[in-house]
Amino acid sequence: MTRFALSARTSTDDLQDPADSLRWQVATAARLIAPHGEIVTVYHDIDKSRSLPWDRRPEASRILRDLKNPERGWDALVIAEPQRAFSGTQFEGILFQFAHYRVPLWVPELGGAVDIDNDGHYMALSNYGTMSRAERNRTRLRVANAIRAHAEVGRWLGGRPPYGYRIGDLGPHPNPSKAASGARLHQLEVDPEAAPVVRRIFAMYIAGAGYKQIATTLTAEGVPSPSAHDPARNPHRPGHAWAMSAVRAILANPRYLGYQVSGRTKKADILIDPDRPALGHVTRQQWQDRTDWVTSSVRTYEALVDESAWHRAQAITAAKTRTKAVTPARHRTHDGTRRSEPSRYPLAGLVVCDCCGKKF
Repeated sequence: MTRFALSARTSTDDLQDPADSLRWQVATAARLIAPHGEIVTVYHDIDKSRSLPWDRRPEASRILRDLKNPERGWDALVIAEPQRAFSGTQFEGILFQFAHYRVPLWVPELGGAVDIDNDGHYMALSNYGTMSRAERNRTRLRVANAIRAHAEVGRWLGGRPPYGYRIGDLGPHPNPSKAASGARLHQLEVDPEAAPVVRRIFAMYIAGAGYKQIATTLTAEGVPSPSAHDPARNPHRPGHAWAMSAVRAILANPRYLGYQVSGRTKKADILIDPDRPALGHVTRQQWQDRTDWVTSSVRTYEALVDESAWHRAQAITAAKTRTKAVTPARHRTHDGTRRSEPSRYPLAGLVVCDCCGKKF
């Protein structure tokens, strides 16, 4: 009897039960190999994207390490679903590694072991790899279309609400099964405590105050920062003071105009090493161009800032950004504007390093 190892993968652990996912993968693989052997070892990757190459998935990389060990304890590897195991052309390298160590690779779609010299087998795995990649792209498109549809009716799709708003109830979910389980729709509504602070931040910024001055003033007056205002939703932040980054984020957030805006950032797959694409990608959040944002065509909740104040604030930020781009750091003030002349330090050059002679 052949001793089989199973390669299983559960894409997420918050949207599906890893135990249930593993159970059906084991059952599928067991039916395939029933006349020939049994599963003696299971390698189960959880919450790892299929776009990652095998040597960057914890359990899949362990398979490749054990593959080189003659005392590994199993004679063949079975995969319950190739779309879960491979994305794009990943199967090519894996297939040749298994062929090199003379270890069969079994998949249900081929009814048994993969024959590396069979063009039909090669084409089938290539097709499933393409389907896997297309499935990821199709899911992204479906989510983007759902966001566009929900933005028009003002539904809040989740996450922390922008500072100045809180989550309000919009009624039962339109899907009968979800409504039966108690799911409800949500929308943004004005937070009476935080909304005046947002308006004040915009007014101070337009009047000439910089990020640091605004943050220092609010902290000195004891105004709760966004994380302190809602500590239950921000347990990872100390909330002891206002940060300049919080002020900057508020001034740059277009949701204060009352429009639903999504897609300001997106996940992008970036090659780890452009000269070695086989190493795969890393996923990074990247800012998108404003033309790629998903914005509702009408206001779906109450605005905290009027159009004129918003555009004046954005113009000030753009002007400061251009100043920083052309002005050396030593010639800038704390808020990014240009100094009238370079700073003069009376003690500059009086301290000398004994080792290298550098002046400070």
